[in-house]
Amino acid sequence: MRIAHVSDSHLTNPEGVATSVGTTVALLRAAGHQVVLHCPGPLSRRRRRAGEVPSVAVPTRPYRLAPPRPPAAPVDVVHVHTTGPLGVAGLRWAAARGVPTVLTWHTDLIAYAAHYPEVPIGAAYAGLRLGLPWRVRDLWALARPGPGRQARLAALGECLLAHTSVLVAPSAKTAAMMAPMAGRTPIVVLPTPIAAPDADADDRRRLRARLGIAPDVPVLLAVGRATAEKNPELLLAAFAQVRRELPAARLVLLGARRHRLAVRRAARRLGVADALHLLRPVPRHEVGAHYRAADVLAFASATDTQGLVLGEAEAYGLPVAMVDAALAERPGTGTTRPIAEPTAAAFGALLTRLLTERDLRATVIHDGREAVTAWSGSRYLAELTALYATLPPVTAADATTAAPPGPAPAGGAIPGARRGDGATRPARTSP
Repeated sequence: MRIAHVSDSHLTNPEGVATSVGTTVALLRAAGHQVVLHCPGPLSRRRRRAGEVPSVAVPTRPYRLAPPRPPAAPVDVVHVHTTGPLGVAGLRWAAARGVPTVLTWHTDLIAYAAHYPEVPIGAAYAGLRLGLPWRVRDLWALARPGPGRQARLAALGECLLAHTSVLVAPSAKTAAMMAPMAGRTPIVVLPTPIAAPDADADDRRRLRARLGIAPDVPVLLAVGRATAEKNPELLLAAFAQVRRELPAARLVLLGARRHRLAVRRAARRLGVADALHLLRPVPRHEVGAHYRAADVLAFASATDTQGLVLGEAEAYGLPVAMVDAALAERPGTGTTRPIAEPTAAAFGALLTRLLTERDLRATVIHDGREAVTAWSGSRYLAELTALYATLPPVTAADATTAAPPGPAPAGGAIPGARRGDGATRPARTSP
């Protein structure tokens, strides 16, 4: 099968979209499919690989910006992962040629729009390119927080799905979030699988020695950005609660590139600055050592669409504590992860229990490993290729745009709304 994957996130970017795209492309290629990945690449033609588009780095961001260059060769399926210039070009190109199109929804645009000005800017660009009849007042509404922005982002979601044969949601949470705007577009839940970790028992000893942490000291690990949408304030406040019971405990926050000063200030205010290890992002092959060196993964975010770090931690035998009940169910087995209310007291109490209660730790670790094994790369690949094989084409006539945006829909039926009422209407749901 000839498949074009399109992503505005380059593969070296240390974030979930790049990880998911890289995993999917590698599995398809290993199975013998002809896959071209269209994504930002170096400016120099000599350094670019097939499918990469020349791009420039975005100041203060780990992104690269590429022009809207669509696939050039005939393909059987276009699989789009982002809604930036490259993703929108891929959707328009596929619709004009009647090529079946898959869109994976990796990002909660409503939640991220409150923290990243590039999200409303990108939404305005995507809407205009896809034919939404936006006027100056609509663009102005996108630039300002509130119901007006939410209504425009909802309209954009409807428009994007109108250009799509099937929407892939990486979790049931994301499927429910997108159901109000799906229209006739089916939604399939298909989480990204987690690869089995390399065995190196010395990682724990070496990394702890490098960080100056004794072998018997309890260590919490958080992996990801330290920006507001990841809720570092709750993480630090819960850690302060843990320290009341376990004064020697340490917190390793891996992946903090921005807002480091704000995190340190919060840590000082909460009295945990001396026990915080604030680390910048590391290459993918070095992340596993940090999982091995820790005792519990602390996941304070409520804005993730899948939370790949949850499965990664479980693959390394690390119990997970989290506050997002919508992501509690593990792919593969249907077991659930330990959940706390999003308060410092409740989250801190759960973290403390996972650090100290042997039987609870053993159960959580076992269930996590079972789920990682059950939702394997081969199972994911079989589901994905079966989905590709049954896709109907999307023609230019079918890809009609959504109605002009009006007031926010009643009942909060917008991207980012927390719904668990079974509104999703998947053609096939896995696992």
